[in-house]
Amino acid sequence: MNDVFSKVVAQADAKGAFLGENEFAALQQVIADGNKRLDAVNRITSNASKIVTDAVRELFAEEPNLNAPGGPAYPSRNVAACLRDMDIILRYITYAVAAGDPSVLDERCLNGLRETYQALGTPGSSVANGIQKMKKAAVAVVNDPNGITRGDCSALIAEIESYFDRAAAAVV
Repeated sequence: MNDVFSKVVAQADAKGAFLGENEFAALQQVIADGNKRLDAVNRITSNASKIVTDAVRELFAEEPNLNAPGGPAYPSRNVAACLRDMDIILRYITYAVAAGDPSVLDERCLNGLRETYQALGTPGSSVANGIQKMKKAAVAVVNDPNGITRGDCSALIAEIESYFDRAAAAVV
């Protein structure tokens, strides 16, 4: 996993150079935006159970064949596995948001996930649909202006959305 600071140092080291004005400016911006990033992670984490449960509930309402007898999320132990998997994906997305880097999400969560779902007969498109539902809920939670560090969060929201999109694309 690489955080922003590690990346900047690695890039400077690869060039055999000291950290310069551009690197310091980038790091100062990361520090300035740090509270917003931590607020976003805290918000998603604090609402994780609701985000996951609501997304799975919406998914099953939209695709009732999933948890119907004979469906991939039937019987109830398969529903529990679905909830667990969505929770794990969301947890790794929060790690990526905290680090400002998707490598932890890719390496420890998404790598091989599509193949696992294929082997289990789980439709990747349905998992991707569930992830998109979590994205919508997580962004709504993060965008709530009450009790959060003020400021423009559009870049952070776009970053968060990209991690959900990355996860959804990885399972299809």
